[in-house]
Amino acid sequence: MEDYSGAVQIADRVWWVGERQADDVFQSHVYLLEQGDQSVLFDPGSLLTWEDTLRKIESVIPFDHIRYFVCHHQDPDITASLPLIDKMVTRSDAVVVSHWRAKALLQHYNVSLPFWLVEEHGWELPLQDRTLLFRFTPYAHFPGAFVSFDELSGTLFSSDLFGGFTDSFSLYAQDESYFEQIRYFHEHYMPSRDVLEFALSQIEPLPVRQIAPQHGSIIPEHLLEFIYNQLKTLDCGVYMLARRDTDLRRLIELNQTLRDLTQSMVMHRDFREIATSLQEIIARHLPISSLAIYSRLDSGALIHLAPQRMYHGVVAEPPEPVLRLLGVRKPFGEPEDSGQSQGNKQEFDLQGELTGVSWLIPLYPGKRRISSAVVRLNFSQAFDDSEVIRRILVTALGYLEVAVERENIYWELDLERQRLFERSIRDPLTGLYNRMHMLNSLHPLLHIHDRDGEARIAVAVLDIDHFKRINDEYGHGRGDVVLKQVAQTLQELVRAADMAVRLGGEEFAVFFVGSTLEGAQQFAERIRLQIAAIELPWLEFPVTVSIGVAAREQNEPLDSLLHRGDMALYRAKNEGRNRVCLAKSVSEDGVEA
Repeated sequence: MEDYSGAVQIADRVWWVGERQADDVFQSHVYLLEQGDQSVLFDPGSLLTWEDTLRKIESVIPFDHIRYFVCHHQDPDITASLPLIDKMVTRSDAVVVSHWRAKALLQHYNVSLPFWLVEEHGWELPLQDRTLLFRFTPYAHFPGAFVSFDELSGTLFSSDLFGGFTDSFSLYAQDESYFEQIRYFHEHYMPSRDVLEFALSQIEPLPVRQIAPQHGSIIPEHLLEFIYNQLKTLDCGVYMLARRDTDLRRLIELNQTLRDLTQSMVMHRDFREIATSLQEIIARHLPISSLAIYSRLDSGALIHLAPQRMYHGVVAEPPEPVLRLLGVRKPFGEPEDSGQSQGNKQEFDLQGELTGVSWLIPLYPGKRRISSAVVRLNFSQAFDDSEVIRRILVTALGYLEVAVERENIYWELDLERQRLFERSIRDPLTGLYNRMHMLNSLHPLLHIHDRDGEARIAVAVLDIDHFKRINDEYGHGRGDVVLKQVAQTLQELVRAADMAVRLGGEEFAVFFVGSTLEGAQQFAERIRLQIAAIELPWLEFPVTVSIGVAAREQNEPLDSLLHRGDMALYRAKNEGRNRVCLAKSVSEDGVEA
C-alpha cells in the first residue's frame, strides 16, 4: 500500500501536500510549488485537512516561504482553511490569488490577506525559475473559474476540471478505466457540454504533461489525449434531468440511457434496428418482453409493426383498445380529458391504458405527417413505476415516434407506387385488368404450359348482350353502370389465381389457370347465371352475356386462343345469346385456326 503520510513530489519542485480522508469519495488535493520565499500553495484545503497539510508543507519548506495562496474558487473544501492561514501569515506581501468573482465570496471569510486578481495581472505570475499561466474556464464549475499552468514542469492545476469521484484513493490514475470516475464527477458537476467544451478549448493549446486536479487522481501524460477526447462526448448538467429524484447515481445512469437512446437513432435507419435497439436499452431498467406498434397512415390504412415479423409492417385490424386510442389526437404527454387513461399521474405522464404487464401508449406527433400510432409494451412481470422509468419511456417513445413517422412515410410512398402501378394495369372504369397487363402476365404462364401439359390455361370470352340498346335507350352513363356491375360480378367470382380482363367496349375475358375445358365451362356457366341475376330497377330487360370458352393447346399462341374463344362467343350470340358455347380445337377447321 502506498504511503501518503508525507509530501509526495509529482514534478520538479512540485509537491502533493494533501491529506487522504477515509471513506471520502470527494478527496480534495493541495499542491505546493516550491519557489524559495516566493512559493505557491494551490487550494489550501479545509479545516479537516489543514493540520496534516501544514505538516507536509513544512517538511519541504518553512510555511512563511509561501507568498501566494491560489484559490481557484471559493468552495469550503479548498478554502475553509483561509482563516487559519490568515492568522499564521506574518509577511506583509502574502496574497490570495483568485478571480474577482471568487473574491466576492472569499472576502466573507473576513481575512486580512489582500487579493491578487489574475485578470488584473495579465493572467500570469512570474516566479523564481518559471512563470505561472492562468486560463479562464468560466462556469466550470462557477462563473469565475480558472486554472493554473506551470510552464516548466508542464503541470496543469486544473481546479474542478478533470476531477473524479474515487471509491478507493489513488494519487495517480492507472489506466483508461479511470475515465468512468471522471464521467461520474463531470456529468453532474459541469452545467453543460458547451461549458465543458469551451473550458477544454482554453486548455488544449497548453503543452500539458500531467494534470493535477482538486479531486480524484493525478492524470499522467499517456492518458491525456484519451481523457480530452472522452470529455468532449459527455452530456453534462444531469441534475436538470431530476424532478424529485436527485440520487446522483440514478441520474448518471439515466443520462447514459438517454445518451444511448440518442445514439441509437443516430446509428440506425432501419426501423427493425431502431425498435430492437430501443427495446434493449429499455430492458436495462424494465422487464420488457416485447414492443409493437399500430400506426394509422394518412391514407387511413392501419399498419402493424411487430417483432414476430421482424418489424416488417403489414396491414392489419388492431384490437378494440388500440382502435379506441387511435382516435385520440393530442400532443404527446398532454392530460387526457376522456377519462380513459389509467396509472399514476406525473409530470412525465404516459397516457393510455397502463394495465398490469401490458401498456398501450398513444404517440402524439403534433404537426407531423403521421396520423396517430399506438405502442404496445408487454412486460414479463410487474414493476415499480418511478420518475426515472417514465423519463426513459417518454424519451424512448419520442424517438420511436420519429422512427414510426419515417416508416409511415416509406409506407405511404410504397402505397402510392402501388396505386400508380395498379392504375397502369387496370381499366379505369371497371377496375379489371387491362389488355397490356394481360399480355405481360400471361406469357410466362404460356411458357410453363408449353413445358408442362398439366399446367392448363383456359379462357372465357364474354360479351354483354344488347349493350348498344342500353346505351341508345338509357344513355352512356347508364351503360357504364352496367359495365361496372358486370365487372364487379366477375371480381366476386374469380379465384385469386385467375384473371379477369376488360378487352374493350362491352367485351371481357376471364383466364382460368390450371383448369380443364370442362371446368372452365362450368365456371363460365356460374358467371352467366350470376350476371343474369343483376337487378337494375331502371332497366326494363335483364342483363345477360354470351360466353365462348376455349382451352389452350400446348404451343398455341395467345392470339389463337383468344380467336377461338371469340368464335365460340359469336356462335353463342348466333344461337340466341345468354348462353355458353365451347370452342373447337385448333385442328378442327380453318375458320377457328
